[in-house]
Amino acid sequence: MTRGTPPAVGLTDDGTPLLTAGIGAAAREQRAAALDAWLVTLMPAVPAGVALVAVGGLGRRQLSPYSDLDLVLVHDGVPGMDGIAAALWYPIWDARLGLDHSVRTIPEALSVAHDDVKVAQGLLDARHIAGDEDLANQLIVAAGDQWRRTAVRQLPILHEVTTARWKAHGELAFLLEGDLKEAAGGLRDVGLLRAIAYAGISDALRPAVCAAHLRLLDTRDALHVSRGRRVDRLVAQERAAVATLLGLDDGDAVLRRVAGDARTISHALADAFRAADRLRSGRMRGSDNRGADGRLLRRPVARDVVEHDGELVLARTAIGARPDPSLSLRVAAAAASTGLPIARATCEWLAAYCPPLPTPWPTSARAALITLLGAGAGLVPTWETCDRYGLIDGWLPEWPRLRSLPQHNPVHRFTLDRHLVQAAAEATAYAREVDRPDLLLLAAFLHDVGKGLPGDHSTVGAPIAATIAARIGLPPAEVDLIEKLVRLHLLLPEVATRRDLRDPVTISKVAEAVGDSHTLSLLHGLARADAQATGPAAWSEWKARLIAELVGRVHTALDTGELPDPPTPDPALLDGPLPAVHLDGSRVAVAAADRRGLLAAVAGCLALHRLEVLSADASTVADRGLVEFQVQPRYGTPPDPIALSADLRRAVTGDVSVIQRLRGRALASRGGGAAPKVVWHRAAATDAVVLELRAADSGGLLYRVTSALDEAGALVRAARISTLGGDVVDAFYLVGDYSDELERTRVETAVLTAVTP
Repeated sequence: MTRGTPPAVGLTDDGTPLLTAGIGAAAREQRAAALDAWLVTLMPAVPAGVALVAVGGLGRRQLSPYSDLDLVLVHDGVPGMDGIAAALWYPIWDARLGLDHSVRTIPEALSVAHDDVKVAQGLLDARHIAGDEDLANQLIVAAGDQWRRTAVRQLPILHEVTTARWKAHGELAFLLEGDLKEAAGGLRDVGLLRAIAYAGISDALRPAVCAAHLRLLDTRDALHVSRGRRVDRLVAQERAAVATLLGLDDGDAVLRRVAGDARTISHALADAFRAADRLRSGRMRGSDNRGADGRLLRRPVARDVVEHDGELVLARTAIGARPDPSLSLRVAAAAASTGLPIARATCEWLAAYCPPLPTPWPTSARAALITLLGAGAGLVPTWETCDRYGLIDGWLPEWPRLRSLPQHNPVHRFTLDRHLVQAAAEATAYAREVDRPDLLLLAAFLHDVGKGLPGDHSTVGAPIAATIAARIGLPPAEVDLIEKLVRLHLLLPEVATRRDLRDPVTISKVAEAVGDSHTLSLLHGLARADAQATGPAAWSEWKARLIAELVGRVHTALDTGELPDPPTPDPALLDGPLPAVHLDGSRVAVAAADRRGLLAAVAGCLALHRLEVLSADASTVADRGLVEFQVQPRYGTPPDPIALSADLRRAVTGDVSVIQRLRGRALASRGGGAAPKVVWHRAAATDAVVLELRAADSGGLLYRVTSALDEAGALVRAARISTLGGDVVDAFYLVGDYSDELERTRVETAVLTAVTP
């Protein structure tokens, strides 16, 4: 049922509640009214001293279509409470409604609330439903008074419990499938804000928070309606239906709205917890932080910025009829550098009165931006604060397009805007490795600004980054360098993981694209910052070593003009009886009598032992076939080396039992997803062409592809495996020039057939 559908309030013929499935505040109120009326009919005739009290969503009149009921049966010592409770609870269960219930006297309820901060928080939502209203009001008043007296002491405990919940459920703003209730920034956190506001510690429920809360409630309503049951996790397959119910364009619009609301709630809660900390620490410090007149001391931090009671505020001299346009950036830079938050009133004043920056920016503004981006850990919370108050939009007109834009590749842990800020924070670790750390920070911050627009985001984003660089006042040569860094920011990781780094052609092409060692060093820092900001799945020691090896070889080529010699086989594989198997950490090397299918047989055997292949090299010396692999365990536990060696020896000699196991595993683990694609690169290697396969990842994929290439008559001399979440981009070096289009089509068809489900 969509928003605005007239609800039915009341009871059905058999006495069960008739609840609307509508979306919005009115529908939630009407559901609560229907349940109130039904619960009144369930309440048996009892003497004074017994009351039914609602807490949770029903207490707040904010029930979603399939929410549970939270009820407390309060009494003052009346006998026979078990029977009264049974008369209430069993009809609710019979109606198949979720129920969280308790039976307590007022002293018992207050005692539990004193010992359990979550119970104390829940009682703040208490509302009389039926029975002795005076008794219910006594509980409500007493619970509120107790909370106000103990809140400052209880909040650290509540903060600890909340932090554990955040760790378990993640941050709603950055999750593709987040829990609308339990994740950080979700509905549960609004309850914390309500409790803090109830205690008078902070006016936490400001209009922006209330609006965000209502939108999250609407989203949960739509999710319940879409799924037809209680569910709080917004999974991918439900986003389109939820978007339709909410009147939004698509699933991405839902994600962006949820992300924005979650960030508003998270920021408000962080601000409220700080207010509680200041109140508690102020009581403990007494007069230590006050001057002779009893006022809180103000400590200068930067030009026009002072610290006051643990927050940054404007110096009195900075507040005038014509504020400096760079003032907001300078305040942000001071906050990020010191790790101190900006006071809310200061943020509001800057948003209202700080004039727009001229074009190009003055030197003070540009310096403040670089200081802000280079603050490391202090950058992210400061940027988030400035974004919540609209300051970023005044600095960067492009920011609204980037804000909360979801990134659907599962290797990404953040939305686009947060990824850019995180990349700048990560880049500070490499500032000492380059001669222009300011350009590294700026390139890291701008490297993905082309995402969300049609076309390759590196190509599309380069001129946008150049426009921003020019606006902030960089000279033309540096603007051109920023554009180049953004355009080439994927060059090093893609080449390192998809090309043969021992091939002179690989090194010469990268050196030609980069142009000089200065740019190469900046790209190296940018690649590492980008990968680390993306998430753990995008970065590993293996990838770091590959990129470092590529950078070292390209540096040599740029400095001396020397290119690496073509690869040569491992001498240890050239002598001794066959087959020979060498296992050394992540390296697997096999020598066997040369035959077709040798590479595929070894690849399949590795898949059987749950080893992921990172790279493969094959060569032939006389009648001896040599293959070398770099591998890692698929599930973290390495295989038994004795069993692996035995299977490898049997596989390379054509043992039928091993071959059958390989084929069975390969057929059982074919991937799905989008259709696979083959891309040819005919000038990317010294003595071969590169066939690049883009497909869904699955166990045994390399075995299937190398088997198909072998059956098609293609000779593979090397392979590079790059896994990106659930997808792979695998490069196969095929000996020959493959100038005949029909030949390329025949080989391509064989590969696609092998990987298509």
